[in-house]
Formats: sequence, C-alpha cells, structure tokens
Amino acid sequence: MHDDPFEHGHYGDEDEAVFGSIADDGFPINPDWLRLTSVGIDIGSSTSHLMFSKLVMRRRSTEMSSEFEVVFRQVLYRSPILLTPYSDPDTIDTDSLGEFVKKSYGEAELEADDIDTGAVICTGEAVRKHNSEAIIRMLAAAGGRFVCATAGPNLEGILGAHGSGAAARSLKIGAGMNVDMGGGTTKIAIVQNGKVAETMAINVGARLIAWDADSVVERIEEAGRTIAHSVGVDVEVGKRMGEEEKEKVAEKLADLLFEVLTRSEYSQLATDLLVSAPITFDEPIDEIGFSGGVAEYVYDYDQQDYGDMGPLLGAAVRRRLPSLGIPLAGSAERIRATVIGASQYTVQVSSSTVFISKPELLPYLDLQVVPAYLPDDPNDLTRETVDTAIARGFERLDIAEQDIGKHIALALLGPVIPTYDSIRSMCGAIAEALAPFHDHVWTIVLSSDVAGLVGAMLKNEFKVEPEVIVVDGITVGEFNFIDLGEQLESVEAVPVVVKSLVFEG
Repeated sequence: MHDDPFEHGHYGDEDEAVFGSIADDGFPINPDWLRLTSVGIDIGSSTSHLMFSKLVMRRRSTEMSSEFEVVFRQVLYRSPILLTPYSDPDTIDTDSLGEFVKKSYGEAELEADDIDTGAVICTGEAVRKHNSEAIIRMLAAAGGRFVCATAGPNLEGILGAHGSGAAARSLKIGAGMNVDMGGGTTKIAIVQNGKVAETMAINVGARLIAWDADSVVERIEEAGRTIAHSVGVDVEVGKRMGEEEKEKVAEKLADLLFEVLTRSEYSQLATDLLVSAPITFDEPIDEIGFSGGVAEYVYDYDQQDYGDMGPLLGAAVRRRLPSLGIPLAGSAERIRATVIGASQYTVQVSSSTVFISKPELLPYLDLQVVPAYLPDDPNDLTRETVDTAIARGFERLDIAEQDIGKHIALALLGPVIPTYDSIRSMCGAIAEALAPFHDHVWTIVLSSDVAGLVGAMLKNEFKVEPEVIVVDGITVGEFNFIDLGEQLESVEAVPVVVKSLVFEG
C-alpha cells in the first residue's frame, strides 16, 4: 500500500507516478487538490492585525460531492500589531485602519485579486463602537472575497479556544479551560473532546483604561471606571494615573478574573461585570491555557508597555496561577488566536430532495450558519427539543432578534424520522425562530434527507410569507458561512460552498 506522502511533508518522484504532476509546493496538480490564498483581519478593542496564509486542500474522496480538507497551511505574512486607532472614544478611525491594511497588503506583496478567501473579525469593545459594522464591510469589500463576522463574547470565546489549540488538545487531555484575555473582556471557554462545551465572558481587560507616554489617561470604558472606583482610584480623561493606582486596578482585575476561574461564588462587583452567564461546568479541569493580547504577558513573552494594564494584569494573573492547582498549558497562538488568517472552502452538493420556492433565489451567498443540534435519538424529537436546540444555536453565536439584518442559514443537525409529527415539530420551531427575519429568504440546512418535506410544509401548512430554501445532506457546524449555487438541472441538487475559519491543531 502506498504511504500517504502528506505524512512525509512532501511528494517525491515515486509519488508523481501515483498522483500525477507535482507542483513547486510539493503537492499534486489535479482537480482533487486546491490552492488558496487567504487573509484574516482582526480588529480588536486594543490591537488590530492581519495574517496572510497559503492553504493546500485535498478532496476527501473521489466523489464530486465530497468535501475538501486542509492538509497544509503556510503563513505568508504576519503584520505588525497595530494599536486599534480611534478618532474619538466611540469611533474607530477608518482612515488610519484602512492605511494600515493597505500597507500590510503591500508588504505581503499581495493584491485584493490575489485573495481567494478570508475573514474580518471585530471583537471586544471594538464591536461596540458605532461604526464597527461599516468598517468590517468596507475592509471585506476592498480586500477580496471574505467571510465577515462581528464576534460577540460567546463566539469570540469559541474562536479563541480553537485558535489557541485548546480545543484540539482536549482530545488528549480531557477537559480544559481557555482564557482569552483582550482589551475589553475576558472570555472563558471549557473544552472537551475537541469541542467547546461552554463559554462565558466578563468585563475584565487590559484596555478598560488607557494612557499616553506620560500616564495621562486618554480613554476610559465604563467597566474600567467602576473597577477603579472599587479600589479608591479616581480616573478621569486628562488626569495622570500614578503607578500605585495602576497596580491597585490591575490587582483588582486579576482578583475578579480568579473569582471566575475558581468557579466560586461571585462578589457583587464580579456579578455586575458579567457579560454572559457564569460557568456551570463543575467537573475537574485538566489544564488551563491563555490566549488574547494579555496572554503575551501571562506567559511572559512580552514586556512592552502599550499604555494600558497589559503588563501589570498579566503579571498579576501569573502570580496567582499556582493557587488554581491546574497545570498551565502552552498556547499555539496568543494575541492572534481569535483569527489566524484563513478561511477554508468545503465544496459539497446537496441531495436531490431540496426545496426552493423560486428558482431565481439562487445563487445566494455569504450566509452565516446557525447550527442547532437535534437530539441524538430521533424518538426524542419534539417541538420543545427543537425549540431548545434552535435557541441555543442563536445564543452561542450572539445572534438575537435585533440582528435581523444578518443573512443566516439555520442548520438543524441530527437524525430525523420522516413522520408527519416530527416534520411538523421542526417546522413549527423554525417558523417561530425565523419570524423576525421576515424580510429575508429563509434558508434552512438539514443533515437528514427531509428538505422537500420541510419546505413544502412551511409554505403549504404554515403559510410562511418569506421565500424558502431548504437543502439537506450538507455538513456544517460552528464558524461556517455558506454560498448556495444555482441548482444543477441534471440532478436537481444544489452545489454548496462551506467556508469556515481554519484553526491550528
């Protein structure tokens, strides 16, 4: 049996006899192999940066409907870390950010047309600035073909856990905890069996208070003011902050964080600072790791002062770590964990049981997947269990009714027995969950082969007014965005491109 040449890291002459022509990168040249150039842009509350990558992808099998997997990833260029520019406390400086991105493209010797795919992620306090959505759309439009996402705390915690390698490590060590510490918030993710089991977030971060080279305060977030006040420190923009005052605030930030990490009863201040519900996971934690900008200081890899709490907070956390009694793991990525600069294409083809209320709806592009995991036992599928699954899917991705501007694809993943009662239970839950999205095409992805039944019942029995697209036989999950192509007349199926963030590990 011929060895898998990927295990050796390159292809040689004998491999060429098996796989055909070999490219300069050492991988075969044939339709089962794809080469993509990708870029990731991370706009955080403290810092912003880019990363360009080359991806080599291999089809999993010879079937046209099979998906591609990333078998090789090479970082082509990592930009310098930019302090996220603000023109005022509530406005990100679009011109400065645009110039930084343009300069990074030039230094990478890449043009927008060279980019096959990518991601723009806006996180932390930067998400709350009134022009953040406009900025990521602008960057996406100017930079090539992108997946765009504004990451709320739950999604950001998931991204950090995967980007740092914590999720991958949990396949070997059991349960782990990844602590993603940024400028405005800290996101905690519990990882088990390669997946994120739970996330939470608290307003503890390095850049809740920021100052200039003379320690004169330039920016204060409301959480920073509250925390400083709790230790008797009066902070105001334009007022110098003393070293002792900085230490007091940093120590208090670390104390608040460790209330979360120890999973103990929270003080009133910690409770007030919570962004999402406390962690409910009560099993032993086998390791803890850190990502985000403050992680550079927790691991003592950086000593540079950027005019915020980063060095002091990182040192305070590091001093407290022995009290946890949990081994400290390394981190594949720290400040760059949230987005590591790539998106991958997974090409799939639906089954022929699709439902499309109007053919002209296709192609339909850049839909954020909201995965809802149905019960493992199809006999447990009821209206209540589907309602719960969908609600959890929206919650995990921080999508709410006020986000009706988003273009989404609701994915119901799990086995379904095609009976009238089970299909009606699904349709009732779908109709209620998607009601706020009445101005959009309702796009539904199923893993079970019941798309035709679901689409017909939504239109004929539930009389839903929006247009409806239902496809099945598609594998999707967290972090995915999908493009739906025009229907293939010969097989009445729909080609689907699944785009997902690529993580190390």
